[in-house]
Amino acid sequence: MKAESNVRLGKSDADHHQLMHAFTVFSQASEQLSTVYRDLQQQVEHLTNELALANGELQHQLAQKENLSQQLSLLLSALPGGVVAIDNEGVIESANPVALSILGEPLLQCVWQRILEDRLLATDVASEWNLRKETHSDFRRISIESSVSEDSGKMVLLIQDITEAYANQERIKREQRLAVMGRMAANLAHQLRTPLSTALIYATHLSNSELPTQERSSFAVKTIERLQYLNQLINSMLRFVKGELVKKEVIDISVLLSDIQSLMLPHMLKKNLQFVVKDGGEGAALTVNYEELCSSLIALLENAMQASPVGGRISLTCDLTTDEVFFTVADQGNGIDIANEERLFEPFFTTRPEGTGLGLAIVHSAIKQMGGDVQVKLLTDRGSEFILRLPRTSLSNITNSNLSSSI
Repeated sequence: MKAESNVRLGKSDADHHQLMHAFTVFSQASEQLSTVYRDLQQQVEHLTNELALANGELQHQLAQKENLSQQLSLLLSALPGGVVAIDNEGVIESANPVALSILGEPLLQCVWQRILEDRLLATDVASEWNLRKETHSDFRRISIESSVSEDSGKMVLLIQDITEAYANQERIKREQRLAVMGRMAANLAHQLRTPLSTALIYATHLSNSELPTQERSSFAVKTIERLQYLNQLINSMLRFVKGELVKKEVIDISVLLSDIQSLMLPHMLKKNLQFVVKDGGEGAALTVNYEELCSSLIALLENAMQASPVGGRISLTCDLTTDEVFFTVADQGNGIDIANEERLFEPFFTTRPEGTGLGLAIVHSAIKQMGGDVQVKLLTDRGSEFILRLPRTSLSNITNSNLSSSI
């Protein structure tokens, strides 16, 4: 009996230990589950907070986009230019009020190419168009700039009404043409003044009844020569106006200097000035426009006359190098202010109240076109020198068959 009692006692202890072990395991599992549940609760709470923040940010972004959309809509409505959106099929999706006002209605859901054909007229400027009179009763000119999306293929057009700007541009062009005509008239007057005065001097001698027949005949010939020279100048100016090419010809330097001396000497004597011509160009030639070069030298001599005192000395000298010819006009006047030296060849710059400011600018332009250059040298004592430098041509290499060529 006692043995059986001990067996039952041992079995009861084992069951108790198993039960305690099971309870311990259950307690540990329950504690772990509680920990996991708390962690899950924290994670859910954290995710809920993040979701709330994200949702708030999305709501804020949505509100911003809505506000931006409204601002964009207001901006498109307030823009002074027209805006047209065209889909990748060429159909107009949207247009602001200015675009509707410029191009007319209907516009939305219309094919853009048809709008171009029916309502616009092409001009000589690729991005500018004239509106047909059916669209507007008065003349309208517009500019159209386009931008294409590389991703969607959609196009946005920016349309500007440039009617007033175009009218202003045309008015400026007319004023510029008038200004050019005025400068040309001043240029022509500047070039014609000296030969015309010379012709008048010779013509005055013809009215002297006591003049011998031989001298009268000589003055008549010189008068005709000056008038012919005037005619050549006028023809050259007309060719320039028409855009014709200016002719070049091979000239003998000695002949040129002789012509200028005979032309300017009466004016020098009339003003009691000494006029000295030094010809160092014998046997040399130039391929130039005779009238332009002659007029340039005359212009420089006229300036020298105006700057020289009574009894002063004016010289025209020609010197040669292997490749170049130099014409130097020197006077004994008061010289040129060094502060004005850099502006001497600017159009309309003059230091004389009666001057046009075109003489030296014309000389500079003419010599440049002939492949030369103009320099000014201020003398140390008094007076100034203007030097024309031109490329040299050898007469021995020129035949009568090529005495003229076009620029």
